[in-house]
Amino acid sequence: MSEAERTAARASSAERRERADYTGGVYGSMLAASVIVGAGSLGEFPRLELVLLLLLTGVAFWIAHVHAQLFGARLAELSLDRAIVLRVCRDEWPIVKAAVPPAVALAVSPLLGLDLPGSLWLALAVAVAGQVGWSAAAARRAGASWRLVATTASVNLLLGLLIIAFKIYLTH
Repeated sequence: MSEAERTAARASSAERRERADYTGGVYGSMLAASVIVGAGSLGEFPRLELVLLLLLTGVAFWIAHVHAQLFGARLAELSLDRAIVLRVCRDEWPIVKAAVPPAVALAVSPLLGLDLPGSLWLALAVAVAGQVGWSAAAARRAGASWRLVATTASVNLLLGLLIIAFKIYLTH
Protein backbone atom coordinates (compact mmCIF):
# COMPACT_ATOMS: atom_id res chain seq x y z
CA MET A 1 0.00 0.00 0.00
CA SER A 2 1.43 3.36 -0.99
CA GLU A 3 1.72 6.31 1.36
CA ALA A 4 -1.13 8.06 -0.48
CA GLU A 5 -3.35 4.99 -0.02
CA ARG A 6 -2.48 4.80 3.69
CA THR A 7 -3.26 8.50 4.11
CA ALA A 8 -6.57 8.07 2.28
CA ALA A 9 -7.42 5.04 4.44
CA ARG A 10 -6.64 6.98 7.65
CA ALA A 11 -8.76 9.90 6.44
CA SER A 12 -11.60 7.54 5.56
CA SER A 13 -11.35 5.91 8.99
CA ALA A 14 -11.34 9.30 10.73
CA GLU A 15 -14.32 10.42 8.65
CA ARG A 16 -16.20 7.23 9.56
CA ARG A 17 -15.52 7.84 13.26
CA GLU A 18 -16.63 11.46 12.92
CA ARG A 19 -19.90 10.41 11.30
CA ALA A 20 -20.28 7.50 13.71
CA ASP A 21 -23.69 5.91 13.74
CA TYR A 22 -24.88 5.64 17.33
CA THR A 23 -27.98 3.67 16.36
CA GLY A 24 -26.46 0.52 17.83
CA GLY A 25 -25.93 2.27 21.17
CA VAL A 26 -29.52 3.49 21.34
CA TYR A 27 -30.75 0.07 20.25
CA GLY A 28 -28.46 -1.74 22.67
CA SER A 29 -29.60 0.46 25.57
CA MET A 30 -33.24 -0.24 24.76
CA LEU A 31 -32.41 -3.93 24.51
CA ALA A 32 -30.70 -3.85 27.91
CA ALA A 33 -33.67 -2.08 29.48
CA SER A 34 -36.02 -4.65 27.95
CA VAL A 35 -33.90 -7.52 29.26
CA ILE A 36 -34.03 -6.05 32.77
CA VAL A 37 -37.80 -5.61 32.58
CA GLY A 38 -38.37 -9.04 31.04
CA ALA A 39 -36.08 -10.99 33.36
CA GLY A 40 -38.32 -13.47 35.06
CA SER A 41 -37.52 -15.35 38.20
CA LEU A 42 -33.81 -15.54 38.63
CA GLY A 43 -31.95 -18.34 40.36
CA GLU A 44 -29.63 -18.48 43.34
CA PHE A 45 -27.34 -15.66 42.09
CA PRO A 46 -29.80 -13.19 40.52
CA ARG A 47 -27.40 -10.28 40.04
CA LEU A 48 -24.74 -12.43 38.41
CA GLU A 49 -27.35 -14.14 36.25
CA LEU A 50 -28.77 -10.81 35.10
CA VAL A 51 -25.29 -9.39 34.40
CA LEU A 52 -24.57 -12.44 32.24
CA LEU A 53 -28.00 -12.23 30.61
CA LEU A 54 -27.43 -8.57 29.71
CA LEU A 55 -23.96 -9.14 28.29
CA LEU A 56 -24.79 -12.36 26.46
CA THR A 57 -27.97 -10.88 24.98
CA GLY A 58 -25.92 -7.91 23.75
CA VAL A 59 -23.38 -10.25 22.17
CA ALA A 60 -26.11 -12.40 20.60
CA PHE A 61 -27.79 -9.37 19.05
CA TRP A 62 -24.41 -8.02 17.92
CA ILE A 63 -23.72 -11.31 16.14
CA ALA A 64 -27.18 -11.20 14.57
CA HIS A 65 -26.61 -7.64 13.32
CA VAL A 66 -23.16 -8.47 11.97
CA HIS A 67 -24.57 -11.51 10.19
CA ALA A 68 -27.44 -9.47 8.73
CA GLN A 69 -25.06 -6.77 7.48
CA LEU A 70 -22.66 -9.29 5.95
CA PHE A 71 -25.49 -11.32 4.43
CA GLY A 72 -26.87 -8.10 2.94
CA ALA A 73 -23.44 -7.33 1.49
CA ARG A 74 -23.34 -10.79 -0.08
CA LEU A 75 -26.79 -10.27 -1.58
CA ALA A 76 -25.53 -7.00 -3.04
CA GLU A 77 -22.75 -9.11 -4.58
CA LEU A 78 -19.97 -7.39 -2.71
CA SER A 79 -17.02 -9.60 -2.03
CA LEU A 80 -16.42 -10.09 1.65
CA ASP A 81 -12.89 -9.75 2.82
CA ARG A 82 -11.38 -9.52 6.27
CA ALA A 83 -11.50 -5.70 6.25
CA ILE A 84 -15.23 -5.64 5.52
CA VAL A 85 -15.99 -8.23 8.20
CA LEU A 86 -13.93 -6.31 10.78
CA ARG A 87 -15.57 -2.99 9.82
CA VAL A 88 -19.04 -4.46 10.22
CA CYS A 89 -18.08 -6.02 13.57
CA ARG A 90 -16.74 -2.66 14.75
CA ASP A 91 -19.73 -0.70 13.43
CA GLU A 92 -22.18 -2.96 15.29
CA TRP A 93 -20.14 -3.09 18.53
CA PRO A 94 -22.13 -0.28 20.27
CA ILE A 95 -24.92 -2.84 20.75
CA VAL A 96 -22.64 -4.74 23.14
CA LYS A 97 -21.10 -1.59 24.65
CA ALA A 98 -24.57 -0.36 25.62
CA ALA A 99 -25.14 -3.46 27.80
CA VAL A 100 -22.01 -2.83 29.87
CA PRO A 101 -23.12 0.15 32.03
CA PRO A 102 -26.34 -1.52 33.26
CA ALA A 103 -24.37 -4.73 33.89
CA VAL A 104 -21.78 -2.78 35.89
CA ALA A 105 -24.58 -1.06 37.83
CA LEU A 106 -25.96 -4.47 38.76
CA ALA A 107 -22.55 -5.77 39.70
CA VAL A 108 -21.76 -2.86 42.04
CA SER A 109 -25.26 -2.50 43.47
CA PRO A 110 -24.47 -4.57 46.61
CA LEU A 111 -21.69 -2.07 47.38
CA LEU A 112 -24.38 0.62 47.37
CA GLY A 113 -26.47 -1.39 49.84
CA LEU A 114 -29.22 -2.08 47.32
CA ASP A 115 -31.45 -5.12 47.53
CA LEU A 116 -32.35 -6.99 44.34
CA PRO A 117 -35.35 -4.82 43.39
CA GLY A 118 -33.28 -1.69 43.99
CA SER A 119 -30.49 -3.17 41.87
CA LEU A 120 -32.90 -3.81 39.02
CA TRP A 121 -34.21 -0.25 39.17
CA LEU A 122 -30.67 1.12 39.17
CA ALA A 123 -29.73 -0.96 36.14
CA LEU A 124 -32.91 0.07 34.35
CA ALA A 125 -32.23 3.76 35.07
CA VAL A 126 -28.67 3.36 33.76
CA ALA A 127 -29.95 1.66 30.58
CA VAL A 128 -32.48 4.43 29.94
CA ALA A 129 -29.86 7.11 30.63
CA GLY A 130 -27.60 5.34 28.12
CA GLN A 131 -30.36 5.32 25.56
CA VAL A 132 -30.91 9.06 25.98
CA GLY A 133 -27.16 9.73 26.00
CA TRP A 134 -26.43 7.71 22.85
CA SER A 135 -29.23 9.47 20.97
CA ALA A 136 -28.09 12.94 22.06
CA ALA A 137 -24.48 12.10 21.16
CA ALA A 138 -25.59 10.88 17.73
CA ALA A 139 -27.54 14.05 17.09
CA ARG A 140 -24.64 16.28 18.18
CA ARG A 141 -22.12 14.27 16.15
CA ALA A 142 -24.38 14.67 13.11
CA GLY A 143 -24.35 18.45 13.60
CA ALA A 144 -27.97 18.72 14.70
CA SER A 145 -29.21 21.90 16.32
CA TRP A 146 -29.57 21.92 20.09
CA ARG A 147 -33.33 21.89 19.58
CA LEU A 148 -33.12 18.66 17.56
CA VAL A 149 -30.73 17.17 20.16
CA ALA A 150 -33.28 17.97 22.87
CA THR A 151 -36.07 16.50 20.74
CA THR A 152 -34.29 13.20 20.10
CA ALA A 153 -33.24 12.96 23.75
CA SER A 154 -36.84 13.62 24.81
CA VAL A 155 -38.23 11.00 22.44
CA ASN A 156 -35.73 8.46 23.74
CA LEU A 157 -36.54 9.41 27.33
CA LEU A 158 -40.24 8.83 26.58
CA LEU A 159 -39.40 5.43 25.07
CA GLY A 160 -37.37 4.63 28.18
CA LEU A 161 -40.25 5.71 30.41
CA LEU A 162 -42.53 3.45 28.39
CA ILE A 163 -40.20 0.55 29.17
CA ILE A 164 -40.27 1.56 32.85
CA ALA A 165 -44.08 1.64 32.71
CA PHE A 166 -43.99 -1.93 31.39
CA LYS A 167 -41.84 -2.92 34.36
CA ILE A 168 -44.25 -1.27 36.81
CA TYR A 169 -47.20 -2.97 35.11
CA LEU A 170 -45.50 -6.37 35.01
CA THR A 171 -44.52 -6.30 38.67
CA HIS A 172 -47.92 -5.23 40.03
